[in-house]
Order: sequence, then structure tokens, then C-alpha cells
Amino acid sequence: MSLDDLNREQKRMLKRQGALDEQGKPTRAPRQATRERVGPLQYLREVRDEMRKVAWAGRPEVVRYSLIVTACVIVYMIYIGGLDYGLSKVADWFYV
Repeated sequence: MSLDDLNREQKRMLKRQGALDEQGKPTRAPRQATRERVGPLQYLREVRDEMRKVAWAGRPEVVRYSLIVTACVIVYMIYIGGLDYGLSKVADWFYV
């Protein structure tokens, strides 16, 4: 795709993002600086700090969602089992 295929709105957006210069020619965006690597202890500290920010579900909510998932799995299992049984009977009727 060339720049001629783009409409004005797309060109304006590319200019705002820094992909086009003032004359409308493509430019290469500067590379972003990468952060220094951290050690295992610093990593684990940061993970612990982030995990403290998580809004964990309470016991009643977990129980309710577990029951809903279990019920859905059972319903789909019965549906797929019935479909399999019915199609096997149809296949037996055709091939036997």
C-alpha cells in the first residue's frame, strides 16, 4: 500500500503518530529506550506489590461461579452425548 492509497484522515493520523513528516514522507520512529533488567528478588517484590492491587473474589462469589460453570459443563456434556448417540444411530441405520 502506498501513501497515495491513504485518505486525508489516515494521513493526518499517521502524521500525529510521527510516521509521516511535515512534507508527508514516511519517517522512522525513534526506538524507545529499554529498561534495565532487574534481579529475581526485585522481580518477586514487584510481582507481590502488583498482586496486592488485585481485587480478589470473595468466597460466595467463587462458589456461585463454580456452580454455574459446573452446571454449564454438565448441560453441554449431556447435549454432546445425546448428539453423539443420535448421530451414531443414524450412521448405524445408513451403514448396517
